[in-house]
Amino acid sequence: HVQLVESGGGSVQTGGSLRLSCAASGSTRSSFCMAWFRLGAGNQREGVAAINGIGVTTYADSAKGRFTIAKDNAKNTLYLQMNSLKPEDTAIYYCAADPRPYCSGRYPWWGQGTQVTVS
Repeated sequence: HVQLVESGGGSVQTGGSLRLSCAASGSTRSSFCMAWFRLGAGNQREGVAAINGIGVTTYADSAKGRFTIAKDNAKNTLYLQMNSLKPEDTAIYYCAADPRPYCSGRYPWWGQGTQVTVS
């Protein structure tokens, strides 16, 4: 079993930046695929960014050029650096883990979420 705990959310003004963190514990491995999702006002979960077991990253179009996903395997921590934030980025952000290194799209483990509000 893997436990994920997000932190770093908060309220920022348009154009500001935040860095989210996701601390993983339990049976985590550096080979896991890790991802960030968000749940906004429309109540639809959106994949924001993912990083696979060998460090290849993918981004939603809405995140490209503004967000950066990274992981520190030594600290078992996933990050999401968010710059040039917009009001439409307002959402609860979740990290998720997939034990498959190639990001299958199925994530059995999820964090509790952290709120990001952009005004």
